[in-house]
Amino acid sequence: MHMQVRTTAYTHTEAGGSKNAVGSRLRFGSEVSSASADWSWLPVGTRFRVKETGRNYVVEDYGSALVGKRTVDLYMPNQPMMREWGVRTVNIEILEWGSPAMSRMLLERRKEGRSARRMLSAMEERS
Repeated sequence: MHMQVRTTAYTHTEAGGSKNAVGSRLRFGSEVSSASADWSWLPVGTRFRVKETGRNYVVEDYGSALVGKRTVDLYMPNQPMMREWGVRTVNIEILEWGSPAMSRMLLERRKEGRSARRMLSAMEERS
């Protein structure tokens, strides 16, 4: 599946630190890099390729600014790369859909947070 999406960039020096929402370290490498999205739209574990760069990403994070939006936040290893990326509309190819069940399970553990509750609510509406 192919789609056009709005992207932004983030780095580990921001509020979330160097760990993603699944508990591992944020990644930027030759094989796969970390991405953040609204899990009610792109579930955790979704793998995709940005056509313009050829880089592969996996959704393993989420952020409050992404909830309710069809925006993907791409992890960059430093602030200059993050700023250089800015905001871009890109074409992505979904390589593998993630798990709505895993997304739900992880979000249930965090439902005291507003973002998690909003994503869970959106998941319920779609069911």
